Amino acid sequence: MQKLILSLLITLGFLLTGCSIFNSNSNPIIIPSTSPDDTKPQSQVEEVDALQLKIDGMSLDEKIGQLVIVGLDGYSLGTDISNLIKEFKVGGVILFSNNVKNSNQLLGLINSLKSINSQNKTPLFISVDEEGGRVSRMPNDIKKLPSSQIIAKKNDSNLSFNIGKVIGEELNLFGFNMDFAPVLDINSNPNNSVIGDRSFGNNVNIVNKLGIKTMEGIISNNVIPVVKHFPGHGDTLVDSHVGLPVVNKDLSKLNEFELLPFKEAIKKKIDTIMVSHILLNKVDATNPSSMSKAVITGILRESLKFQGVVITDDMTMGAIIKYFDIGDASVKSINAGSDIILVCHGYNNELKVINSLKAAVLSNVIKESRLDESVYRVLKLKEKFNINNDSIDSVNTFIINNKIQNLLSR
Repeated sequence: MQKLILSLLITLGFLLTGCSIFNSNSNPIIIPSTSPDDTKPQSQVEEVDALQLKIDGMSLDEKIGQLVIVGLDGYSLGTDISNLIKEFKVGGVILFSNNVKNSNQLLGLINSLKSINSQNKTPLFISVDEEGGRVSRMPNDIKKLPSSQIIAKKNDSNLSFNIGKVIGEELNLFGFNMDFAPVLDINSNPNNSVIGDRSFGNNVNIVNKLGIKTMEGIISNNVIPVVKHFPGHGDTLVDSHVGLPVVNKDLSKLNEFELLPFKEAIKKKIDTIMVSHILLNKVDATNPSSMSKAVITGILRESLKFQGVVITDDMTMGAIIKYFDIGDASVKSINAGSDIILVCHGYNNELKVINSLKAAVLSNVIKESRLDESVYRVLKLKEKFNINNDSIDSVNTFIINNKIQNLLSR
């Protein structure tokens, strides 16, 4: 009888100390082995991935939502964006100038987005295009930063780092956590209207040096930089907002020029890359880069060894919607290796992308294992940068404006 009681106590003690397999982050959780083979040491352990456990507990809608970043209309929380967050569990939002009236309004909008998302398991990417120069979404009461082209004239690595740092700081001021910047395109075609002064220049070395320093400056304030526009939008004539640009270079030529800044960013451990809607007709004559397995998986993943998050450029741009069905294009993009589909404009477009991805998974056009790969990368990125739903009480534009003024007067 005493042996039976002792055995029960030992078993109970093991259950109390060895059953917990979930924690708040993705660090492996150690579970004691219970092998019936008494010859194996009791210290044998098994590692469980907490992020994978979280994914295993997610619904299909929650998984698909994490792979979509959407835009919204207006200055406040409307029915459409509320529905996309509450019902479709989208992973993030992107704001444009037409969402920004002034600093207080912008802060209130972002706080509202976070608040309505607080019922969901995963916080939102709150993203923006903030490059400086002509591509800026900051309120008018924030001093403007110069374009990359102007910054490059000083060719100062320290200045570029501090420009990136102050961009990160002004985004933090409002609660943004992701910036679609810096531009790593080499402006090799003087007739290119879409890139132009957004690039640091037509020289590989200066784009490498200053682009990477700007990227590192943004990271220093815990904002996610998304370098763009892979595989390089510099040598194009057509603006992908209105049509489909074509680059007539083979892979060897790309490796010698356009890809070099992205190789450098990957070497410096960049977490996120935007893939553009450019047709590399000597690599994939059928699909734009954002839909091309040859480009995303073949070049970016396998050749350049990028293991982070791939985000498409906006799928509502002319390069896509003029030539492809947006739902089919988004399915093809995920199968090509993209992790996040960016859908900036139109509630119907956003719904079509989400519903098309879901239908593709249910019909096994997208394997759920493929879906899970991207969800894992997205959740890992959110965890790394401690993305959260915390609200911000107020903004002090005087402090950030003073820092920008001091930086530009050097």
